[in-house]
Amino acid sequence: MAVIHRTTMSPGKLELLAAWIPSKPWYRGGDAPVLAKAGGFRLDDPAGEVGIEFMVVTDTSGDSPVTYLVPMTYRGAPLASAADGLIGTSEHGVLGRRWIYDGAHDVVLVEELLALLAGRTTAQDQNASDTPDPTVEVRITGGSGVPQGLTGPGAVAETADASLVTVGPFAQDGPVSTLTLCRVLRPGPAAEDDGAAGRVLAGWSAPDGARQHGPFARLAQSGT
Repeated sequence: MAVIHRTTMSPGKLELLAAWIPSKPWYRGGDAPVLAKAGGFRLDDPAGEVGIEFMVVTDTSGDSPVTYLVPMTYRGAPLASAADGLIGTSEHGVLGRRWIYDGAHDVVLVEELLALLAGRTTAQDQNASDTPDPTVEVRITGGSGVPQGLTGPGAVAETADASLVTVGPFAQDGPVSTLTLCRVLRPGPAAEDDGAAGRVLAGWSAPDGARQHGPFARLAQSGT
């Protein structure tokens, strides 16, 4: 169970993201992002060591607001395999120094997102301990559902809208799957005919306070 600490982080999450997001190909704002938290949810690490948060932020620096999904992990030590995804470090008021990673590169976040898609875990409230978030939807659309035994991440590729994470099992012959993390969030229903085995939809708040809801992630066999 993830425990939410009511404490400080220095630098704060939005400060770290404002320095990191402009380097990504899916960033669409001005020279200096103006970020506000807009929603999200958490997943639990079964080992209780890694914080997992799917944070939604809205940037108002450009001609029109853009809302981004930034899945992040919080660790008490560096993770060499996720070095390419390091967002930065921060001093947590209770836990001390935390290494904060883009979750697309972190094995714990990827495997817990796969577990969510497979129905083996439950999305948690972003701001409360031990509280499920019933607004997060998991939709299984493929005929055979989400394959069992998937692991990751493998290669991570960035596009203008998303991060594409290759997931295995890599030791076996045959097709691998692609876990797509939607970086630029758009409200509306997910396409039902795109070949995905499953998808996650969740909500966020628009700058005017209106509630929005749309796709966060999808899993499909590579090439579909």
